[in-house]
Amino acid sequence: MPNPTITQGLPCASDEPLGSARCPAPSVQDIIKQDLHKAPAVLTHENYEYLGSDDVGYGRYYEQSFFENEMEKIWGKTWQWVCREEHIPEAGDHYVYEVGYFSFIIIRQQDGGVKGFVNSCLHRSTKLRKGEGIGSAQELRCPYHGWTWSNEGDLKSVPCAWDFAHVDPDKFSLPEVRVGQWGGFIFINPGEEGPDLMEYLGVLPEHFANWDLDKRFVELHLAKELPCNWKTAQEAFLESYHVYETHPQLMAGVGDANVQYDIYGDHVSRFYAAVGVNSPHLSNPLSEQELVNAMLVGDRSVLNDDLTVGEGETARIVMARFLRQTLGEKYKSDLSGFSDSEIIDTVEYHLFPNMVLFPGLSLPMVYRFRPIGMNPGKCLFELLFLRPVPEDGEAPEPAEPHYVGENESYSSAPGMDPAFGAVYDQDTDNLRAQQQGFMASRKKGQTLGNYQEVRIRHLNKTIDKYLDDSIITK
Repeated sequence: MPNPTITQGLPCASDEPLGSARCPAPSVQDIIKQDLHKAPAVLTHENYEYLGSDDVGYGRYYEQSFFENEMEKIWGKTWQWVCREEHIPEAGDHYVYEVGYFSFIIIRQQDGGVKGFVNSCLHRSTKLRKGEGIGSAQELRCPYHGWTWSNEGDLKSVPCAWDFAHVDPDKFSLPEVRVGQWGGFIFINPGEEGPDLMEYLGVLPEHFANWDLDKRFVELHLAKELPCNWKTAQEAFLESYHVYETHPQLMAGVGDANVQYDIYGDHVSRFYAAVGVNSPHLSNPLSEQELVNAMLVGDRSVLNDDLTVGEGETARIVMARFLRQTLGEKYKSDLSGFSDSEIIDTVEYHLFPNMVLFPGLSLPMVYRFRPIGMNPGKCLFELLFLRPVPEDGEAPEPAEPHYVGENESYSSAPGMDPAFGAVYDQDTDNLRAQQQGFMASRKKGQTLGNYQEVRIRHLNKTIDKYLDDSIITK
């Protein structure tokens, strides 16, 4: 384990405004200015906002009443991504999406559009489709008594219709939910009020304009039940402060204490970590060549002249050049238009309430976190790898979800890199202990860093705005 060089002592009083302190190491902006292929404008600015220093109460992570309020005012009123366009390519293809007690069916229409319906029969409320996942049918037929609706949501037939003269078919269409599409994703919003999807997305359409998420395919889809609240789970991925203690193996090649954190309105935040640099914590910084070698996890046979750091070059330039070529060849895509930063850095956007997007090409991931049933101490974590569609347009079929047991390693999933899986295993161990610690603690709230953990505070402040109804009608 690397030895820290930055003093890890007690905080000291400062006359500087709260939130203004930064790690005394080169910033992400300082680092990317040295790249050969310069980062696009959306990556060359900072947008931090100080959001206060008060503790965030623990009760919101385990109290049933708080959880039930979230279900009604957040999960019942916000935009959430359901699936990818390629999951339901043909008319009649549908995807069942479930969160808490909610269940919805999203169906591809004959005209190519998409509709979303509440997954509940209007006779006696039986689910029209029993569980989450992909399916295809020409109609929606209740498995209990056979009431049937068209894929457009119109009531088609009722067994023994003579006994239901009081049922007006025009008033028994399936309840619809709002549907939106962006970046190859299909979203729903169960609520009738609030902004449309594009307004809700804030800066994302602008920032992602050249990242073509709609031209990606699902190479890997992993799902795992976690023993913690849905917020507990995603908060672990909103900051890099834990790398020093939890993932020391990552400090050889990744900036952690000098990660950049940005806030964009109520629904979007960003973290931006430079790769191919030394952690500020390392007492014996690696040379540029050693950084390249450390970044090559697994098969070292790829070491060749292309990975030799030349005069005036940095590890970042060399690794970006190497990955631009190897990833381009593997996925039959021209990556020459991407900057060094877009190729190798970890850029992560969070979209409220539960979506995390990585637009970079070396780790092109998407996360989703959802409550499981009505248990505030359980959630489902999903990880998808989105690779570029080959230039010939022939994308492979989307990978089916692979479910990893709570006590299984992420590395057990087919296609998951063992070293990468080990990182997620370390996170899972923390989450179980943290969820248990919430209730064991005599202290009643999290004391967050003003900068490194600002995205956790941002998430919870937005939650509070929904719970006190101050955000819905905007």
